[in-house]
Amino acid sequence: MNAFRILLTKANALTYNLNMFNNHASATSLQEAPKSVGERTKELIFEKALELLRKRGFEQATMRDIARAAKVATGAAYYYFPSKESIVLAYYDRVQSVYAAKVSAELVGKEGLRERLGVVLHAKLEILRNDRMFLGALFRYTGEAGHPLSVFGKGTETQRKQSTDLFRQAMEGSDVSEELRELLPWGMWLLHLGMILFFIHDESQGQSKSHKLADSVLDLVSGVLEFTNSALVRPFVKPLQTRLLGMLREAGWAEL
Repeated sequence: MNAFRILLTKANALTYNLNMFNNHASATSLQEAPKSVGERTKELIFEKALELLRKRGFEQATMRDIARAAKVATGAAYYYFPSKESIVLAYYDRVQSVYAAKVSAELVGKEGLRERLGVVLHAKLEILRNDRMFLGALFRYTGEAGHPLSVFGKGTETQRKQSTDLFRQAMEGSDVSEELRELLPWGMWLLHLGMILFFIHDESQGQSKSHKLADSVLDLVSGVLEFTNSALVRPFVKPLQTRLLGMLREAGWAEL
């Protein structure tokens, strides 16, 4: 059975494979305790579910199909995952776990804000490179209010916060206003959603166009930040930043 492996060998190196779902610690870490039968069964169902969802799409694959692929009773599949949506949410959690580890490792030694924000953007595209078709099927739920898989919905609130926290992590040590420290993570999160949508349709080799677009966006953002953060301009843009921050707080998208 394939295993989900995350191996940090150096501070700036991360090996990962999202088709595998058995975490392994680094060589210096203590060996994990053996997994229980229930944990191994859940892993197997999860792995087989993702194989089917990637191959057939979210709508076509059923829980019965997933149970059959994992060679377990349908009731067992429902016991560990009450719905296909819960499987996808577990996938989102796995992606975020790999994403956070990769970003933390690659931010080491990076000092400039433009470079640090670039780590967060490019890391997400690299992690998702084998799941473009799968993600394309899921993006259709973005506009459905109340759908558990909508990136703007209540069901993905935790993953949304985790992503914005990574942009906050990238801003550590930068000289930006307090307003921008709250506005920029959400702005970058929205930009990264647009880039993922472009990335899903990008057929260039290694999705090089998407990475080039990310660099262009980073150049634009860093230029705007440098301009608005100058001592001469900051007093004029601060009222606008404060108003935007208030709007985000009213929408529940900014920390109070």
